[in-house]
Amino acid sequence: MNLLDNLLFPAKCPLCGDILEKRRLICEACKKEVHFIGEPRCKKCGKPLRRAETESCRDCEKSKHWYTRGICAVSYEGAMRNAVGRFKYQNKRCYAEFFTEIMWKAAEKHLRIWKPDVVIPIPLHPKRRKKRGFNQAYLLAKPIGERLGVPVLEHGLLRTVPTSPQKNLDRKKRQINLKRAFKIGADDVKLKRVLLVDDIYTTGSTIDAAAMVLRRAGAKEVFFLALGTGEGEEP
Repeated sequence: MNLLDNLLFPAKCPLCGDILEKRRLICEACKKEVHFIGEPRCKKCGKPLRRAETESCRDCEKSKHWYTRGICAVSYEGAMRNAVGRFKYQNKRCYAEFFTEIMWKAAEKHLRIWKPDVVIPIPLHPKRRKKRGFNQAYLLAKPIGERLGVPVLEHGLLRTVPTSPQKNLDRKKRQINLKRAFKIGADDVKLKRVLLVDDIYTTGSTIDAAAMVLRRAGAKEVFFLALGTGEGEEP
């Protein structure tokens, strides 16, 4: 962005909308609104837990996941939830840099251990992609792949079924909704250790559906990184 652009379109805080000082991604006042997920958290999906003696959330206790393990960066609530909504539905693509920064801060240690060979964003169906104008998961995945120094396959997975919005469905309905929703798009790439990237992790149905396709295509391990999630229910 050049000087004129800075004057005409100054960068704004993604949470409150105030004009930012140079080189800042969030204003000082809004830092307290970003709640990073630390321990205790589910050892499988990364959702926050209340008790340190609990290893898994209720979903992961009850369900067998196709993915290996995942990390969620922050709590999906309050100002952060509103910011993600604007990012996805009001074309605030400029928020991607801030979101990616906090995802990297939260997950770098785990990503270095997992050592994925490739990063794949959860795809949108072409109709939804055309309507929205972009895939938010790809905007998050691309900088993560660049920092890791591995390829980002924008079309590594394809969404073949125009599924209904997931946010108002329970776990079982989500699973039905996503049945046969994905297929491999990168047939010429040998997938061994894959990192899936998405904006929000809820029940894991979307990540599981994608991981199942990847595992059946030969991937040995499938990890995921999500920007936000809610609190995990304890067994």
